[in-house]
Amino acid sequence: MAANSPTIPYLIVIFLTYISRLMPTLGNPNPWTNLLPAKLQTLQVANRLRDDPDAIKLASTDYGNIVREIPAAVLYPSSVNDIASLIKFAHTSSTPFTIAARGQGHSVRGQAMARNGVVVDMTSLKNHRNGYGITVSWSPSMGFYADVGGEQLWVDVLHATLEHGLAPVSWTDYLYITVGGTLSNAGIGGQTFRYGPQISNVYEMDVINGKGDFVTCSPQKNTKLFHAVLGGLGQFGIIARARIVLEPSPKRVKWVRMLYNDFSAFARDQEHLVSINGRKQKNALDYLEGLLLMDQGPPDNWRSSFFPLSDHSRIIALVTKYGIIYCLEVAKFYDDRSINSVDKELQNMFEGMSFIPGYKFEKDISYVDFLNRVRSGELKLQSQGLWDVPHPWLNLFVPKSQISDFNSGVFKDIVFNRNITTGPVLVYPLNRSKWDDRMSAVVPDEDVFYTIGFLHSSGFDDWKALDVLNKEILLFCYNAGIEVKQYLPKYYRTKEEWKKHFGKKWRTFQERKYQFDPKMILSPGQRIFNDN
Repeated sequence: MAANSPTIPYLIVIFLTYISRLMPTLGNPNPWTNLLPAKLQTLQVANRLRDDPDAIKLASTDYGNIVREIPAAVLYPSSVNDIASLIKFAHTSSTPFTIAARGQGHSVRGQAMARNGVVVDMTSLKNHRNGYGITVSWSPSMGFYADVGGEQLWVDVLHATLEHGLAPVSWTDYLYITVGGTLSNAGIGGQTFRYGPQISNVYEMDVINGKGDFVTCSPQKNTKLFHAVLGGLGQFGIIARARIVLEPSPKRVKWVRMLYNDFSAFARDQEHLVSINGRKQKNALDYLEGLLLMDQGPPDNWRSSFFPLSDHSRIIALVTKYGIIYCLEVAKFYDDRSINSVDKELQNMFEGMSFIPGYKFEKDISYVDFLNRVRSGELKLQSQGLWDVPHPWLNLFVPKSQISDFNSGVFKDIVFNRNITTGPVLVYPLNRSKWDDRMSAVVPDEDVFYTIGFLHSSGFDDWKALDVLNKEILLFCYNAGIEVKQYLPKYYRTKEEWKKHFGKKWRTFQERKYQFDPKMILSPGQRIFNDN
């Protein structure tokens, strides 16, 4: 066991918490009733509530490994009816309690936690036949689509749809997270510039709102709930099923990285590529991201193993010379029909670009291996005990007009000079036209904006230094007048900060909360309406 492992002291905390709850209720088979309404034990769902140390420990932490919030109990539902019954009881109770849905717990700041409330373990639905599962269908109006349980992992959606020669069009970089989880935020990645976020690729949903009502919604039916839930941070309902857009799947991927020492050239080429590659355009790019290479050891990270080992020394020398190297990463998907034209199409697309001559690298891999490229790095870190560590991430959307100021003030003056960044730093542009403004997700007002991801990993003793770095970045943006929006927001603590975050959407967001969750039951870990 690592010297800095929190397992032993944390188990002691859980044990003492459990004992403190048990003392007033000795002989009571359901000690959680001391914190939750006693009438809850009369419901059929009561036998699927657990408050043993193992259940409580899992629901008290997340991927971020920073926040600890101890719930009163954890629900392991056997069907969506169990979830609806629990929410309806909380809504009608004279003493309402909070409820949070937890998928894989891949949040980083306690967003899926419920202190003294109930955490719903959504993955429990996968163990029962009466769940939604994953089914593929076709209709004249929608074409091919997949009906997917909110608890399903995207990697399982990938494999299930590929059996039909189909696949979703918009992906996150990491596939071992749930459909309900990403749709509650937005779901962004390298395909977003072309196909939009995952929330822009949903035809229909079944949602359990904050009153316990089971509602089917779409752009044509119960539209307010549909738009509220997508990107709604779990505030309006729990996603039980989503109908996902499918298109014919490719077989292989041409994956290219190009290096830049000049940010202006890097940004100009990125913006050019996202502007000429529309969703319906033939021969377009399918993926575009960018990242920083800095003096952090080998020029690889957990996202992928890409650069040839024989080139590591000259890439490191480049980083040493310039301090920061900007890496443009693109991919084009192809199949047997386009195998003879894909190279020429990429060559034409790259003409006139300003990357450093001799620093273009290419791989040809399977479609599945490309989408699941993070997995091998995850397994390696798990084997080294380096996966379950603090992850004080900061994810931002920055307007295109201010990205140069952000580069100068943050990448160069703060991140590079402080030299404490540990983990990938992503930077790539998105098209606002691919986002539906009726949905709850918030992005900058400009036609093009950048997503910036500081994906820090740290030891248990030094994550606070990275947290200070994040706050320094946010303070710089505030003082410089850079109108950033947080993605996976976590630094907001007051209602006024949330109002500023949502901007012109705040009034609608608040009205939707009063309509669909008037008792403020759902997702208290976001700290929007609950002083948690």
